[in-house]
Amino acid sequence: MGHLEFLQHSPGKDDERMTARAKKGAAFQALHQRDEAFIIPNPWDIGTARILAHLGFEALATTSAGFAASIGRRDYGVDRNEVMAHIASIVAATPLPVSADLENGFGDAPEFVAETIGLAAAAGVVGGSIEDATGKPDSPIYDFKAAVDRVRAAAEAARALAFPFMLTARCENYLNGKPDIKDTIRRLQAYQEAGADALYAPGLTTREDIAAVVSSVDRPVNVLAGLPGMEMNRAELSAMGVKRISIGSGLARAAFSAFVRGAMEMHDEGTFEFAENTLMLSEIGKMFDA
Repeated sequence: MGHLEFLQHSPGKDDERMTARAKKGAAFQALHQRDEAFIIPNPWDIGTARILAHLGFEALATTSAGFAASIGRRDYGVDRNEVMAHIASIVAATPLPVSADLENGFGDAPEFVAETIGLAAAAGVVGGSIEDATGKPDSPIYDFKAAVDRVRAAAEAARALAFPFMLTARCENYLNGKPDIKDTIRRLQAYQEAGADALYAPGLTTREDIAAVVSSVDRPVNVLAGLPGMEMNRAELSAMGVKRISIGSGLARAAFSAFVRGAMEMHDEGTFEFAENTLMLSEIGKMFDA
């Protein structure tokens, strides 16, 4: 029995699980219908997921780069099986809806992308993103038709599930040296028509580009915050019509940066001032009790 069939026909306790998943999926969809944008932070392990839930966030999204760094690898250096195990651990860590960073679906063929959606759903998420980056330096973005076909296959797989699954289609132009707003909008519009539920062009930093994307589509738009030159806050992005704000690897980078600064202070200066303003372990522990 395939992964999609399993999700459609599981009896007994699995039916109860599907009912709970349906509620999570509906709650995640509802977040995108608010007037004000919501922030979906990106944990990279069980501890950070629980801390974010404790702090009151309403949904979580995984980060491929943050997870890869946490196990000592570069971004895109983790295989699909490892990512699925990681996704399942984040889902199990809190009761919150989780959306998965599924990179480019871990394969070129639309059928492979569809299979990845099924695997992610089986791991417990109620949403996921598929990007149009190939991972190949000589041709970093899939050609237009291939990119649309891949989104369509992902959307069809998502619609076959027994619970709401929010598919986000990503245009990676701006992160791959192609700051072409016209092509980005053309792609996002095509991904919308192919069945994507949300749209995302990471790397946009100007009001003009973000406003152009939001006004050109009729699906919720996700914006990546925390980039150099991207200085708008949630209120400003909400006023522009943005529905979801993520931070990508931002929190992971902040944590690793603090770690490196502390380690360098010890090594280079022999001092320990970095530890003066840190949380006590007892404070951190309380966040894990919820």
